[in-house]
Amino acid sequence: MNTSIATLLERKGGATRTVAHTVTVAEAVREMNRHKIGAVLVMNGTTLVGIFTERDVLSRVVGGERDPLTTPVASVMTSEVLTITPETTVDEVMSLFRDKRCRHVPVMNGGELQGLISIGDVSAWIANMHRAEAETLRQYISGDLSA
Repeated sequence: MNTSIATLLERKGGATRTVAHTVTVAEAVREMNRHKIGAVLVMNGTTLVGIFTERDVLSRVVGGERDPLTTPVASVMTSEVLTITPETTVDEVMSLFRDKRCRHVPVMNGGELQGLISIGDVSAWIANMHRAEAETLRQYISGDLSA
């Protein structure tokens, strides 16, 4: 699909959950739970410095036997963040998710955070596109749609 990620962001809305790099793991997890999301972006002011995901909680906090109440999120976040631009296509993002085995990717435009796209966002977009295509075909076959 050659649809740009900008199109998905428009439909999804620009609300992106972030935490300061100075918060604890417990505070970051509370933010994730409050919004029922699997990742938060970690910021130093307006600069993206990392992403903190459920996978980080399991592997680096629980697996590392670290105390979430005292561990700074900056010490267990993923600091080498893969990013995309609004012009990136859905196909390209699907390949990124598959090849890099990630589920969230920030959208940056000229160094400015534009939003966050998840594998769920892409899956929902694809499912809606398939539903619309099936409905168009159904209408065409039944004669409800002009050729």
